[in-house]
Amino acid sequence: MASIQRKRKMFISVLPGEQIEVALAEDGRLQEYYVEMLHQSKTRGNIYKGKIHNIDPALQAAFINYGAQKNGFLQVDEVHPEYYQSDIKPLKGHKYPPLQRVLRPGQEILVQVVKEPTGNKGAFLTTYLSLPGRYFVLTPGREQLGISRKITSEKERERLRRIVEDFKLETGLGVIVRTASEGQSKASLSRDLQFLKRLWNEVRKRGVSEVAPALIYEEKDLAFRAIRDYLTQDVAEVWVDHEQTAEQVREFVSLIFPRRKKMVKFHSDSEKTLLEKFNLESQLAQIYSREVDLPCGARLVFDQTEALMAVDINSGKIAGEKNFKEMAFKANLEAAEEIPHQLRLRDVGGQIVIDFIEMKDKKHIREVEKTLRAGLKSDKARTDMSPMSRFGLVQLVRQRLGISALSVTMQNCPFCQGTGMVRNLEWRAQQALKEIYRILRRKNCPENFEYKTDPELALYLLNHKRDKLRDWEIKFERHVHILC
Repeated sequence: MASIQRKRKMFISVLPGEQIEVALAEDGRLQEYYVEMLHQSKTRGNIYKGKIHNIDPALQAAFINYGAQKNGFLQVDEVHPEYYQSDIKPLKGHKYPPLQRVLRPGQEILVQVVKEPTGNKGAFLTTYLSLPGRYFVLTPGREQLGISRKITSEKERERLRRIVEDFKLETGLGVIVRTASEGQSKASLSRDLQFLKRLWNEVRKRGVSEVAPALIYEEKDLAFRAIRDYLTQDVAEVWVDHEQTAEQVREFVSLIFPRRKKMVKFHSDSEKTLLEKFNLESQLAQIYSREVDLPCGARLVFDQTEALMAVDINSGKIAGEKNFKEMAFKANLEAAEEIPHQLRLRDVGGQIVIDFIEMKDKKHIREVEKTLRAGLKSDKARTDMSPMSRFGLVQLVRQRLGISALSVTMQNCPFCQGTGMVRNLEWRAQQALKEIYRILRRKNCPENFEYKTDPELALYLLNHKRDKLRDWEIKFERHVHILC
């Protein structure tokens, strides 16, 4: 019965020294996709010894020099009290003391990258460190015992709680019990925790000995993290297309699932790539598309801005339907099912605003909200969702799990600079004519004047503005040559 339930497959594709791709599919449908280009340094999860560069009282944040091109951003609520330089109480009505009075520029501090630098923004940092293992996340500085919400059995939660309490953690250490710990023996859990404690001791020693700014702890590569974080009981097979990586994966899997060593399979076909063999390439192409078609004829439109991701449900082919009310409800339901899937695939993080087609029926609104929540429930990332507003807007906040494929593989268009819009040919032709006219009026303009531009504009000028150019040639007694 267990084998019937395991329908998920994991794929790890490696281009040695260049790139690692990880995909998870269920019944042949792509569910999650992550890519890491090795020349682009990944810093999320890394721990650094940094130095406070300056403190902004208005933002109640410190900017930390941790060795990157841009200083990292550290909010007041991410500063552990152990770094406070003076014992100052918070002002009335405030949770934290004024940052400028408890920290000082030049002060050394251990920070961890929570969010990678994006665009003009530096990395988002915290001093509340965490070290992830297979079954636990160790949280130095926070004496907590948290258990993954995905472990729903109260009996199992209680068993895990008792086991952790029996371990008697040292003062100042806490743990979060991960989903993968469900059903694991006390011995397996103990091994993972001992490894994390040894790792923390090494981090602490290096934090004292290294000179800031310095890298203290570096997160593992994507292939390792995929096995550690995403390999669960319901994964039936792990396919790898790089021999050395496949061996490493086998070793790790043999520790996690000793009875399932054969689940790791090596892809050696040189005719087809690993992702082509399992028909995932065409699904991957959808990640990069601005629009996603829905079965009913409507479509989703994704637009990323500096502040948020906007998702619009475009009525498309259903706009002319007679029973538009029912069709709008159907389109919104399909959108509510597909949007969580697309958010996982694209690993969209931060603020997300969804503009549903307007509905008046409260029953329909509740059904769409229920469908959207159900889809978000299976997401590994933390999400928070607001009810639908009277304008049909739903606001989401989603935690980004890794580096999204979009941010790694895309760049702003050099012509539109990321706006998605470029000047049309008529406007560009008008600007070219202004330049030509200005030069023709000069006394020192050569008899044979050459104007160089790109082929598209040159063709447009010769086809659509030839009469105007001929008039000017007669008027100014010059020859105008359009070159490309």
